[in-house]
Order: sequence, then structure tokens, then C-alpha cells
Amino acid sequence: MAEPDSNSPQSVPRHIAIIMDGNGRWAKANGYPRHQGHRAGVKSTRAVVEAAAERGIKALTLFAFSSENWSRPSDEVSSLMSLFFEVLQREVDALHENRIQVRFVGARDELSSRLQKRLQAAEELTADNDGMQLVLAVAYGGRWDIVQATRKLAERVEAGQLSAGDIDEHRLAAELSLAGMPAPDLLIRTGGERRISNFLLWDMAYSELYFTDRLWPDFNADDLDLALEFFAGRERRFGQTGDQVANRAEVTAGD
Repeated sequence: MAEPDSNSPQSVPRHIAIIMDGNGRWAKANGYPRHQGHRAGVKSTRAVVEAAAERGIKALTLFAFSSENWSRPSDEVSSLMSLFFEVLQREVDALHENRIQVRFVGARDELSSRLQKRLQAAEELTADNDGMQLVLAVAYGGRWDIVQATRKLAERVEAGQLSAGDIDEHRLAAELSLAGMPAPDLLIRTGGERRISNFLLWDMAYSELYFTDRLWPDFNADDLDLALEFFAGRERRFGQTGDQVANRAEVTAGD
């Protein structure tokens, strides 16, 4: 994962992460079973992916299914897994045609072999695309991510390839799921909750956090624009003072 670029003031985030919350509550409010809420959420996902690409966002990471979601009722989990497979089968060609590169992060070994094959096929098909990067976090947890990265480093120490003293933030970040990508500049969470729920714990150290009461199936391109407007008004200091940020902006403008 790249470090935040404190020398480049931004009005548009390079990387947006979204916690797509509220499908179940939307279904309940509209008198539908929960699985209908998830299907309605797919439409919002499609619209937001298209809108983000149109607005020049370089990377979009969506929290599709958390490691904690396995504890939901088995029929809901089964329905979600079937929906993932169906959506991938239906949407990946359109994503490919629009030059979007698709990646998946999470504990793949916890997924069915059929779904794992579908994920791999989507990644291979879109691997050379040069448009927006779309990352779907499936069976993902931020703590899991840090633990698996730490385990990889420990294995290298045991093998004599690395000493404990060599381990620093950069080496650990290089083993995380989003290694090689810019850190999320903006987190959007729908559904009214004000927490990050074990999502990208390391990566979002300096992310701007935008919370909206809008339920995910109701979230659209206009709502995305409101989040982008919020981001454009933020002063991103990365530990510096406001005066330093202002001076940096003046120097950049002079260039």
C-alpha cells in the first residue's frame, strides 16, 4: 500500500472505499424479505461503479461480505453467496468492456470452490485493463488482513530470509491485501452507522470518513457527488499544521 502523498493536495480522491450498509433495513422498510434488499443493493453497486469511473476515481474498494457476516443466518449467507456468483457471471463482461480491472481480497479458502473459480476467472479476464481498479472485499476483515500479513513476515523470519529488526511499516504494508495500491482517501459508509466495522483497519489510517443515513439500495450517483463535495472541503494534514498545508498548496500552484 502506498503512503499518502502529502505533497499533492487533492480535490478528488484517488481511492474510495465504501461500506455498503442498509440492504436488510431497506428490505424491511419496504415489506420485502432480506434477500430482496441485497438484490436491490446490486443495482446501487452497478450505478456507483459507473459513476466513480466517470468521475475519474482510480480505485474503488467495496465491502461486500465481512468475516463477521458468516455468523448471519445460514439461509441469508447462502443467498448472498449465490448472489455473488450470479452477479459476477452477469457483470464481469461489462466491467471488462469498460476497461475496469477487478480484484478480490479476503479469505478465499472460506468460499466455495465454485465461487473461488469465478473470482479467479474475473481477475484473469480483467488483469490487463487500464481503467479504474474495482476491489471487492469478500470474507474480509481488517484484523484478519493484519494477522495474515504478520504471519507471512514471521514465516520469512523463520526461514532466515528476514530478521525481526527489518520489519517496519513498509514491509508490513507490502503484505496486506491492498499492497501496491494508494491508501483510501475517502471512506463512505451508508445506512447511518458511524463506525468502520473492521474494514481496512491499517489502510484507512488517514482516510476521510463520510457517513450518510442513506440506505445502500437508495444510494446513487448524486449521493456519491455529495461525498465527493465533502472530501473536496477537507484539509488533509497528515500530521502537519494547517499553515504547512497552505504553504504546500501555494508551492504546488506556483509549479
